[in-house]
Amino acid sequence: MKNYDVIIIGAGAAGLMAAAQLHERKKSVLIIDMGNEPARKVAVSGGGKCNFTNTYADYTHYFGKNPRFVVSPLAQWTPIDTLNWVKSHNIEFTEKEPGRYFCKNDANDIVNALISDIGSTGIKYNTTVDGVNKSDDTFIIKTNTGEYQAKSVIIATGGLSYAHLGVSNIGHVIAKQFGHKIEPIRPALCALKTKSFSSDLAGISLPAQITINKTKLNGDLLFTHFGIGGPVVYRASLFGTPKMAINFAPNTDIFEFLKSAKQKNGKKTVANTLSEFIPNKLAHFLCTDPRNIADFKDTELKQIANKINSFEIDDASTIGLQSAEVTAGGISTDKISSKTMESSLCNGLYFAGEVLDITGDLGGYNLQWAFSSGFVAGLNA
Repeated sequence: MKNYDVIIIGAGAAGLMAAAQLHERKKSVLIIDMGNEPARKVAVSGGGKCNFTNTYADYTHYFGKNPRFVVSPLAQWTPIDTLNWVKSHNIEFTEKEPGRYFCKNDANDIVNALISDIGSTGIKYNTTVDGVNKSDDTFIIKTNTGEYQAKSVIIATGGLSYAHLGVSNIGHVIAKQFGHKIEPIRPALCALKTKSFSSDLAGISLPAQITINKTKLNGDLLFTHFGIGGPVVYRASLFGTPKMAINFAPNTDIFEFLKSAKQKNGKKTVANTLSEFIPNKLAHFLCTDPRNIADFKDTELKQIANKINSFEIDDASTIGLQSAEVTAGGISTDKISSKTMESSLCNGLYFAGEVLDITGDLGGYNLQWAFSSGFVAGLNA
């Protein structure tokens, strides 16, 4: 049975970043991964262009029981560090919107850079971990290809989204075995199912604002056959599925507009009047009354305006992990050091990436978290 300084379970962004630091420290390392190639989620991220960081990354863009857990890792490996790392590998990139960076060519540029940084570090592909035990100060990792020993273990198994790429809850199983709590798993950064809209609206897209509690989210909304999607809905899914209000005309007081239109264009229907601000099919869905606008009382116009400026939904549900970009929930950060990523319940056990109860907002925050937490784990294991 071969002994290593560190064994990393998971060859994703966090695991490979950790391996790079260990390689620099001249540690003997083995990476174990259940798939047949590394960083599979990185390769398909950002529509194949890999949104690899966001310079606005701070704890306010992360979710979980303790979002402030990200403060130390993000300070140790910052978005600027990620940008400089990308530049050092001569990867061409573009800033599609302020602070949000993508590969100019292909996401595989990031994958290849991660692999190049681990040097001769071995990766055992198509290897499933059956269990991890600790005897004295040595971890014994049991797999379908044999047993391996190490002084330290880094759990970087990721979340449970993108099931077709090969995922496992073994990271959660191992953490629980060593006494760590697992926060409930749920899909995030995904579309939402709701019966509030007709499937006839499918394919319509428009800028919208979603309010959840006191938080306001802005971005494009897309109607689907089963509900709503688009960037603003993906962001809303990070909050779970609470009640929400959608403003389909976020820059317009529709009630004031309708009152004015009633005086100026009284012979037009309300739906046709609304088509100035929202798609015609949506306007007719929200107002089916065929009367001319002049025939409406102001109280009736107010009710219609509320449907547009504050359409309430209370039946939203996520579409499932198979279609989610990330997994919310995971290993609780309560018993993990944010300065080292080491367990306070078991010396030598480290965690990194999406396997933890940390989920980033849409826009490069999740990969930045993988890089930052992986860097810190690799620096300390």
